[in-house]
Amino acid sequence: MRPDTPADHADHTAEAERLLRTAAQYPEDQEPLYLQAAAHLELSGDRARAATLYDHLLAKAPDNPPLVKALKAANLWEYGHEAEARAIIDGIRAASPREAAPWEIIAEALESHDELHAAHDTFTAALTLLTDPSEEIPYGARSLVTGRHRVRRLLGLPHDDWDMVADTMHAGPIPLDELHDPKRLWALGSDNPAELQAEIARLRAELGTYRTALSRPFPVAMLHWPEDELRELLTAYPALTTEYPTHAAHLTAIESSLRDLSSTGTQNLGTVRGTVPSYEAFAASESASPADASLLPQYATTLAARGRATPWPPPRNAPCWCGSGNPYRDCHGTPDVP
Repeated sequence: MRPDTPADHADHTAEAERLLRTAAQYPEDQEPLYLQAAAHLELSGDRARAATLYDHLLAKAPDNPPLVKALKAANLWEYGHEAEARAIIDGIRAASPREAAPWEIIAEALESHDELHAAHDTFTAALTLLTDPSEEIPYGARSLVTGRHRVRRLLGLPHDDWDMVADTMHAGPIPLDELHDPKRLWALGSDNPAELQAEIARLRAELGTYRTALSRPFPVAMLHWPEDELRELLTAYPALTTEYPTHAAHLTAIESSLRDLSSTGTQNLGTVRGTVPSYEAFAASESASPADASLLPQYATTLAARGRATPWPPPRNAPCWCGSGNPYRDCHGTPDVP
């Protein structure tokens, strides 16, 4: 399920217009606002206009090009541009993005158009790239495991190791095998009250899972200052040196805090990148001084609420969140590396 799915009861056209007006006021948040606006336009039936928003973002070098391309491909296929959509999907697969969301979107697009073998291969390729079988599945990749399980049930394939993982992760009252049973389609045409009642129970359980995903709060996010931004911040506001004695210590503190939160069971963790102009604008909106250290966690929370968070931990082979360019496993993903 795409991460920006709006509520069904919204006036989608009006909500899209509101988001576009907000994007004009806050250009630094244009990308997440445009993506949400495009989702509303798709639900309103205005897929052509949604496509123009995706094109606009791609022309401006978005923060997450694979995600925008995946959403564009799914949208194009829905209104008849199958060849172009397939070309984009092939390009995304070839590029092997290191985030789960683009993979999930293109796999579900293939699945919704009965390209089940291609969807299965896409889910499998994503999991092979983004996860390590010997470690816990990253929070952002869990929906890939569930989606692959669903497609394998539709294909009638036997359970494998990833399906076992999906069963273990599933916490609902009705087993995942039952929720993903293709025979359920036949139950919808039954005149047996017991069968219909059982199907209603399954649908309620499935709806509860989707509602949980959609109502999931934005990540618990740690504020990350790139080295040049931190240098500028401390030059302008020396009082914050007590919070950030060195850039290396800042990075170590982020990783340590995230690991501590994870060890206590906190999920949906992430990092948000700070910039000095954005932070100063936030401080002005709070009628406070940027030198006030108590603003820092509020600033991080605000960035996360605006969709600026990057999930933590990244896959072990993906670039580290700190921006070093090294794989996470060789950087902050190694416990004894500061």
